[in-house]
Amino acid sequence: MKNLKLAIIVFVSVFVGLFSAISFAQLQQVSSKPVKNKYSEDLLNQVLERIKNDYVEEKTQDQLIEAAASGVLSSLDPHSSFLNLEDLKEMNVHTKGEFGGVGIEITTDMSVAKVVSAIEDTPAYRAGIKSGDYIVRIDGKSTYSMKIDEIVKKIRGKVNSPVKLTIYRKGEKDPLEKTVIRRTIKIKPIKSNRFNDVAYIKITNFSEKTFADLQTELKKLKTQIGEKNLKGLVLDLRNNPGGLLDQAIEVSAGFLDKNKVVVSVKGKAGILKEFQTENDQFLIPNLPMVVLINEGSASASEIVAGALQDHKRAVIMGSKSFGKGSVQTVIPLDNNQGAIKMTTALYYTPSGRSIQAMGIEPDIELSQASIEKQKDLERDSEADLKGHLEIKIQDSIEKTAKSSKEKNKIADENIDVYQKDYQLARALDLIRGIGLYNSIIKK
Repeated sequence: MKNLKLAIIVFVSVFVGLFSAISFAQLQQVSSKPVKNKYSEDLLNQVLERIKNDYVEEKTQDQLIEAAASGVLSSLDPHSSFLNLEDLKEMNVHTKGEFGGVGIEITTDMSVAKVVSAIEDTPAYRAGIKSGDYIVRIDGKSTYSMKIDEIVKKIRGKVNSPVKLTIYRKGEKDPLEKTVIRRTIKIKPIKSNRFNDVAYIKITNFSEKTFADLQTELKKLKTQIGEKNLKGLVLDLRNNPGGLLDQAIEVSAGFLDKNKVVVSVKGKAGILKEFQTENDQFLIPNLPMVVLINEGSASASEIVAGALQDHKRAVIMGSKSFGKGSVQTVIPLDNNQGAIKMTTALYYTPSGRSIQAMGIEPDIELSQASIEKQKDLERDSEADLKGHLEIKIQDSIEKTAKSSKEKNKIADENIDVYQKDYQLARALDLIRGIGLYNSIIKK
């Protein structure tokens, strides 16, 4: 009986194994069959020929081919597009930091133009256009399903001419109408300021001269403040729409030690390239640093913020960034027929986080706010009590008075900043707080 049971078990095992092998072989056979294309290769030629013969208006061969190329590329994602020779010329001007227009960086979302960022000190910024605004009409014409290069062309135009933008903004009941005067946009990539003992650098975009200008401005601030007195740096990347990758890498490298990964670029085949630092940090070595970001911080600015955050070199403060973490490669076409700008990879921070659609989360989340100085109130102290003890050491009184004067100077400056820029004021306080803590620990 036992032998019979054993024989049955062996038979069943062999049968199941054989069945599994047959099923797997069949599955492999099915999966190895070539996928049949739904459309033949001459479909596009058929469509173009029909348009040429039967469309109600005359269209040239060049117009149709350009439209077809644009359609294929724009269907991939909001950042891929066909560039004719005029588009190529405009793109080259833009990366050099001077161009005509209103000063906004746009993408498309839900088939409508969406503002990534309004660049500071441009007509769009002064008109109150904000990151996240949807431009639903340009001069009365709907932007729905309009290609991004067409939207850009409509917003740009003759210098000193007006363009009317109809904007949908979350939280607003009715659309906003903004008439903006086009100007020649000259973007100064770096702005700097001194807040007593803290250096402040704002990077408005990453163009060809960004890193060189950053070094120049920091050198000036160090001289003004005195290197021994410098408490730290606030690096402001708010409303920075991005720019050149090599500039983002150089800026990051200036604050990081040798052989640190700044960003990795991954395409279809996995990691295409890792960008690493070549030298130890040299811009403000070992001093406290705060990076300010917001929803208008995109692309290259997210690379810098992500690198400094992952390597624990800076505290990231503000609101979550835009999340534009894709790499566009401009590929020239043969016979001087323009180029294609196509998404070929995605950016990842040193720890492997994807920036695309995720953005950079700040370490300290802060919304913008306004704080006003409280009016001085009468208050009692020990000195008001009858018969209080007096300290008669003159040197102590003088030291206390001098210390109070310095503190009042910083306090008054901070109140002014709190009224104008709450996020910046908090960043300054954090830098000073870290500096004070370090000095106490050393003592």
